[in-house]
Amino acid sequence: MIGYDIINYGWKSLRGYPARTLLMLLAMSISVASVLVLTALGEGARRYVKDEFTSLGTNLVIVLPGRNETTGAGLNTMMGVTPRDLTLDDARALTRHRSVKRIAPLNVGAVEASWQNRKREITLLGSTHDLIKIRQWKMDRGRFLPQMDWDRASPVCVIGKKIRQEIFGPHEALGQWIRLGQHRFRVIGIMASEGRSIGMDVEETVIIPVASAQSLLNTPSLFRILIESKTRASMQSVIDFAVATIRERHHGEEDVTVITQDAVLQTFDRILTTLTYAVGGIAAISLGVAGILIMNVMLVAVSQRTAEIGLIKALGASRRQILRLILTEAVLLSCIGALIGFSIGIAGSWGIRAALPDLQAYPPTWAMLASFLVALLTGLLFSLLPARKAARLDPVLALQRH
Repeated sequence: MIGYDIINYGWKSLRGYPARTLLMLLAMSISVASVLVLTALGEGARRYVKDEFTSLGTNLVIVLPGRNETTGAGLNTMMGVTPRDLTLDDARALTRHRSVKRIAPLNVGAVEASWQNRKREITLLGSTHDLIKIRQWKMDRGRFLPQMDWDRASPVCVIGKKIRQEIFGPHEALGQWIRLGQHRFRVIGIMASEGRSIGMDVEETVIIPVASAQSLLNTPSLFRILIESKTRASMQSVIDFAVATIRERHHGEEDVTVITQDAVLQTFDRILTTLTYAVGGIAAISLGVAGILIMNVMLVAVSQRTAEIGLIKALGASRRQILRLILTEAVLLSCIGALIGFSIGIAGSWGIRAALPDLQAYPPTWAMLASFLVALLTGLLFSLLPARKAARLDPVLALQRH
């Protein structure tokens, strides 16, 4: 028997038992589709987090108050000494490094915003003119915070689109005076809806000068300091300078944490990549279940086709040829089931992207290749037992259906 005859025989065998074939195809296709959909979700989450961190800005160094290590009950703790807060003077001192391109001190708080009879709670962000360039945000209308001395409190603000819609409605927002807490600020700009970043929705944020935010929130400290280095290669130099400068200003205490967006991104990327592998592996277990189903159904099929196999052997087919016939049938079944699963998985991924546009759920290439190869290997391995059983049948007894 040539290869074409073997494939043709396997195809006709599958068509001859439609209910049995449909059952095995369903198991295999669902297994492959589940692998694609789950890995697409994991990959989509990874891409989403990566894009969110990228939106924080390029060559970004972030200085946060407090150490990230747990130092235990040291001498300072027993003496009641606490780490010093970050201040505007600390931020101003960091501008002296030649590789620092921009610096934006940040204050964050929550206040009530009101205009006429409308009011709501908003996220208040205090910063400087350079924040929009560091964060790579965009303006929809008006202008961003003006270039001014950091210590100057100016009654101007920039609002997000959602704030504009909910507070001002159909009225013109630019030039209006909005009340934030107990202070009034004039709206000079409206942020574009594209301005989003981790932990903050710019559409629901009001941005004011940092000195105004400190006065409004009644605090001299900063939430954090954003530093943009001139080049990626100079980031480590900027980090070392920031740590050394703050330590010198804080009387020898290294009480800040300096991180980069790349370090945070790499951590999340490793976590989400591992999660994608994990959910893909869990889904791949269903391929093993589908393989067991194929083995059981093929064992039943061999017992039902005993006379047919006996006739083929009586006509001169060898054990190897019988083995090839059964294995080819299983491989055809696995390939067709995998292709159907591919179609279902791609459609499911498209449905996720349609329902959640921010989640670019595309199944990774490795998952598509792995699911197809595992489906093929599963069908091949689990059909070995039925194939060997069929190959060992005695032709005379098989013709008698024994």
